[in-house]
Amino acid sequence: MKSTDLDYKYERALGFLDSNKCYGALPLLEEVVSLTRGTERSVDAQYNFAQAHRCVGDYYLARYYFKLFAKTFPNDPRAEKAQFESAICSYILSPKPSLDQLDTEQAIEEFQLFMDRYPASAFRDSSQNMIDELRYKLEVKSFESAHNYYHTGNYKSAVIAFENALKEYPDTPYREQMQWLIVDGYFKYAELSTERRKLERYNDTIEAFLTFVARYPESQYRNQVQDVYEKCLKAIDDLAEN
Repeated sequence: MKSTDLDYKYERALGFLDSNKCYGALPLLEEVVSLTRGTERSVDAQYNFAQAHRCVGDYYLARYYFKLFAKTFPNDPRAEKAQFESAICSYILSPKPSLDQLDTEQAIEEFQLFMDRYPASAFRDSSQNMIDELRYKLEVKSFESAHNYYHTGNYKSAVIAFENALKEYPDTPYREQMQWLIVDGYFKYAELSTERRKLERYNDTIEAFLTFVARYPESQYRNQVQDVYEKCLKAIDDLAEN
């Protein structure tokens, strides 16, 4: 750090980076980047500066510098790798499904942008696999959020959330379970309703039941669904008598 020889500093920084001594490389590269702007060395230094941030686990800054490199030097042969590395940083930052999924959504967007920009890239298959994994995480988040409404007795919100999840993720592996919970959610919501709204909501339950049995005639939930249907018919009869 005390040396005034920029070539020496840069050589040592690359040596630290190659030896995985990333915290040694980072301050040296920061100085080299600031002192070489506009020169040939600046391009290499900026790419390695992004790599050093990734190496120390600072994925937010690594994402920023990789993206900046790809934008600033689009004709550099490393621009493709930099764009891919930026998306990888967002992938790493993507949290577990129970947490906010902003980084997950950003990672999907970045991988899609990367594949649009580099359709013949060697990283295309890896990008698609990671997109699939990230989308599944969003499906799990959507299911868990709706399920939380259901478990806390907020059946109206649960039904709406399940229906929205099915529209957004029509191929989700949770589809059958969500359809059953929609039926049960409608029924429980009807049970808690005022007398003047019960009939309408029992009919909503029956409509959901008919949709379910049409789609899943051999469902593992058929006994539960049938039980709800019969309770609805009885409840409607009781309302008519009263």
